[in-house]
Amino acid sequence: MSTAAAFAFAPEAPAPARPSGMAEDAAMIRLASTIARDLGAYRPLVYWADTLASAVLGWGALAALMLVPDLGGAAFAGLALVAVLAIYRLGSFIHEITHMKDEHVPGYRLVWNLIAGVPLMIPSFMYEGVHNLHHMRNRYGTVRDPEYMALALKPKLSLPLFVALSAIGPLALLLRWAVLAPLSLVVPGLRTALEARFSALSINPDFRREPVAGVARGRWQRLEAATSVFAIGVLAGVGTGVIPLRAFAIWLGVLSVSMVLNQVRTLAAHLWENDGAQMSITAQYLDSVNVPPPAMLPALWAPVGLRYHALHHLLPGLPYHALGEAHRRLTAGLPADSAYRDGNHRALAGVIARLWRTAGTRTA
Repeated sequence: MSTAAAFAFAPEAPAPARPSGMAEDAAMIRLASTIARDLGAYRPLVYWADTLASAVLGWGALAALMLVPDLGGAAFAGLALVAVLAIYRLGSFIHEITHMKDEHVPGYRLVWNLIAGVPLMIPSFMYEGVHNLHHMRNRYGTVRDPEYMALALKPKLSLPLFVALSAIGPLALLLRWAVLAPLSLVVPGLRTALEARFSALSINPDFRREPVAGVARGRWQRLEAATSVFAIGVLAGVGTGVIPLRAFAIWLGVLSVSMVLNQVRTLAAHLWENDGAQMSITAQYLDSVNVPPPAMLPALWAPVGLRYHALHHLLPGLPYHALGEAHRRLTAGLPADSAYRDGNHRALAGVIARLWRTAGTRTA
């Protein structure tokens, strides 16, 4: 399949209805568990090289956009594209952090927060302890899942709104870190509400985060302080003229486009068809989406292994650099009628087109 074809709208045949309590595909689960033992080792050099390269490209391109005043249209567009894609990739490593232990890649969490979490205003604690709930078998697709909305069962208008709201994400984050965080130290009740409702990268509006304690609490406090200082510093710089409005607008624009891209990717991460009932492992897999090779563009819009999102739900502990090989082994080792093949889709646009067709036709 060509790159262009991988991105074009490719109609997908409606999948047969699969009850949430469907029988497990035992062969798929058994082979996946064997693969996990073989491919589960983290490779620190891959993480460091990929992360640092993304940071250099992303922040370097953004700095050029902000500091060079006479860029031509083509040069500006090219640098903007590099900045958006590289920063989007850099930010996507927060997903890996939620699944790794400190000893898997020593020092990685700290460095990522310094070069990505704080300047992107998404410190890792915003996802740690939240995304993991999405992988709990008795939570996925239910009202207790922080990362699930039955979008396929909602009105069609909810889909463009879901994406459009992400465009104001940078402004919302500035408000959270530069205004609400300091105020929460002196306004009674605000601190509790801030931690419960505005301290998680979630999409379920009914999700409320539980308080954290111990080591995680200390990390939260340090990262929150650092991110608040950063956000306040940015606004102070703009207010005093140290940061030109043009540079500020470019920074906000790049972050906004990156967040919109991630939200579009989120639309294609699942089929969003569960009505809130608990689901079997196989049903959870089939409600999730792989967009494997030969399509090439998923490497850009679903980086850091996110193109294998269904496989990730089958093997959540597998590092991103092992997912491609795991997919090849499962494809080769499972029969043609395996449920594994039903989780593979040809293109982003085909998944979203299916979601659009389904939305508004049923009720949760």
